[in-house]
Amino acid sequence: MAPTATSQKAKRFQQPVSRNGSAPAKVVNSSVHTPATEAEVKRVWKLIKDNNVKIIDLKFNDLPGLWQHFSIPTGELHEDYRKGIWADGIGFDGSSIRGFQKIQESDMNLYLDTRTAVMDPACEVPTLSIVCDIFDPTSRKPYSRDPRFIAKKAEAYLKTTGIATTSYWGPEAEFFVFDGIRFDQTENEGYYFIDSVEGEWNSGRDEKPNLGYKPRYKEGYFPVPPHDSQQDLRSEMILKMIAAGITVEKQHHEVATAGQAEIDIRYTTLVTQADNMMMYKYIVKNVARAHGKVATFMPKPLFGDNGSGMHTHQSLFNDDQALFADAKGYAGISQMCKWYIGGLLKHAPSILAFAAPTTNSYKRLVPGYEAPVNLVYSARNRSAACRIPMYTDHPKAKRIEFRPPDPSCNPYLAFSAMLMAGLDGIQNRMDPGQPLEKNTYELEPEELAKIPTVPGSLEESLNALEKDHKFLLKGDVFTQDVIDVWLEYKRQELPKVRLRPHPYEFYLYFDA
Repeated sequence: MAPTATSQKAKRFQQPVSRNGSAPAKVVNSSVHTPATEAEVKRVWKLIKDNNVKIIDLKFNDLPGLWQHFSIPTGELHEDYRKGIWADGIGFDGSSIRGFQKIQESDMNLYLDTRTAVMDPACEVPTLSIVCDIFDPTSRKPYSRDPRFIAKKAEAYLKTTGIATTSYWGPEAEFFVFDGIRFDQTENEGYYFIDSVEGEWNSGRDEKPNLGYKPRYKEGYFPVPPHDSQQDLRSEMILKMIAAGITVEKQHHEVATAGQAEIDIRYTTLVTQADNMMMYKYIVKNVARAHGKVATFMPKPLFGDNGSGMHTHQSLFNDDQALFADAKGYAGISQMCKWYIGGLLKHAPSILAFAAPTTNSYKRLVPGYEAPVNLVYSARNRSAACRIPMYTDHPKAKRIEFRPPDPSCNPYLAFSAMLMAGLDGIQNRMDPGQPLEKNTYELEPEELAKIPTVPGSLEESLNALEKDHKFLLKGDVFTQDVIDVWLEYKRQELPKVRLRPHPYEFYLYFDA
């Protein structure tokens, strides 16, 4: 979650509004990777010794957002960090990673970020997990398509703007834990089949015996066990997250039937929170699998019930004052915060090319399932795309919650895109208009027609990104190369879905 009055561990920053809206200097980080400090190396070796570590697992992020990895025996590391692996990196084939290199330019290097070293929470063999940065071995510069590098540039760019020095991020990722999933698509068949002992559809199944307590559709938020059959499972997940260095605030069942869940983690800075989200998903999936279940962050796996979103709390700080707080402003927010909201709302269609990046995302972004389809802002109103939480009036808790993203996204890219949109709103003083206090799902058609909405498909979002991405290029945070390869990669998905017959089309049209 974003900063609260009761949780003040991270230092906060604030500075007055941007000078004059002019574009700041470029942020170009082309330096050779800085080797780990001696203190960091000592900490890593202490972890290795104390836990009898046998394997070092090196993790990095592909462009769509899945962790990739390979492992080396501990003996391959050299205690002297100035030599060997610490200084020179480790090579891998970039042409085999989604969204990366072509085969004729495949060699890439990983550099260990020793600050991320933790005991791997999923491996039985004692394994140390380290997140890595990607470099080009010939230029010895950071790789432009490394999502983590993009996020680092976003943080660096923020500091050059004169607006603030630090952004804080608190994603609320939802997911499902099912008991089984089968799916296939061939020339003559196409289906998926999901099962869950919690599924309302199993209320009449002979389970020898069926013990009932199946959460009804849209009623999973949040009765105690036995309705909630996954309490201990989620508790195991959060204990592993805590052991991996993630601060957890709470866990609970979510609205949908069939094991929808949410685990909320403490706000922190952009790159660190994106690292946390990758570990979060890794732990959730592996704990579920260890219990013979399967977890998915797919936005809309079930028809007729709520999908899984990733409402993202965000705020700007400088020194010890909150940039987004003004006790005299609407809902306690500052003019700067309104401009930030204005940027999010204006650029929302292109942001969603990164923050809701699947064809399935737009089956969630429809009215009627608590999905934020209307591009308006409001205090408390969960039908608005931008919500201002009102749990407390403490200035350091003042933040905005952008609700359209979902957890299928690459967090490094999604957080960076949201930050760049908000900063563009501040720099250009974008007025978000008047807040809308009404339930947007119950507006009269004439009033609803005046409200802009999120795109209705991934194709619309990608088209929006193609037309509106200059704000992402500021400070070289996103490069044109990244925008182009993202559009090319994601557009390849569109015909794969569009050209295949949908099972329900047989119900509608087979007797034509």
